[in-house]
Amino acid sequence: MALRVAFQGEPGAFSIENAVYGSVRVNYDHLRTHTVTIVGELQLRIHHCLMAPDGALIDDVEVVRSHQQALGQCRDWLRAHVPNATPEATPDTAGAARAVAAAGDATTAAVASHRAAERYDLQILADGLQDDAQNFTRFLVLAAEDGGAALIGDGAPKTSLAFVLQENVPGALFKSLAVFALRELDLAKIESRPLVGHPGRYRFYLDVHGAVGDEPVARALDHLREITMELQVLGAYPQGDTYPDDLEG
Repeated sequence: MALRVAFQGEPGAFSIENAVYGSVRVNYDHLRTHTVTIVGELQLRIHHCLMAPDGALIDDVEVVRSHQQALGQCRDWLRAHVPNATPEATPDTAGAARAVAAAGDATTAAVASHRAAERYDLQILADGLQDDAQNFTRFLVLAAEDGGAALIGDGAPKTSLAFVLQENVPGALFKSLAVFALRELDLAKIESRPLVGHPGRYRFYLDVHGAVGDEPVARALDHLREITMELQVLGAYPQGDTYPDDLEG
């Protein structure tokens, strides 16, 4: 959804990591393969509800639909309260709620937000499904790469990038990270994804504190280009705020 919105000229939020279930790995691939740029970020505490058409009973639920991340964040609760229900992954939580409402089947439920239940006129069978109260998800705010969208927020600058190491070079990963350490730049995160078509090789995604226009960051990126096969800056944006309550709740 965020990618479609970004292409239409409006920034959209895009989940990238959950504090309980980990990274939304496939979304790292989407960042690189779509013409979007990161213009901001935020972290939300996520509350999940189990919802179904009016008249449904929790004991009758046979199928639970939601995004894979949401199902993972509620795994223990679902096993304890609907142990015989089959989980079905969907592209997003709101879409799961919409599909459940359209089908009108009292044996099929969705895991989604309060707002989704209200929007699709579904009955909430249970609230607070998340297995950990500290269930925060980090979202990136994306905009079309050539859309001239303004940056979101006023936090300290942060830059996200992706790179591929040179092949068969001893210490290549160490050297790539050293370009930041040599300039006393603080890394916020590093993630790897398999490099398609090259078994055993990886593309690395990295967040570094600092703006592209800052001399230490600019020099580090120039250095990194010299020792990698490929380098892509995914966005330079303000560090986002953390919200203690789910904005969709």
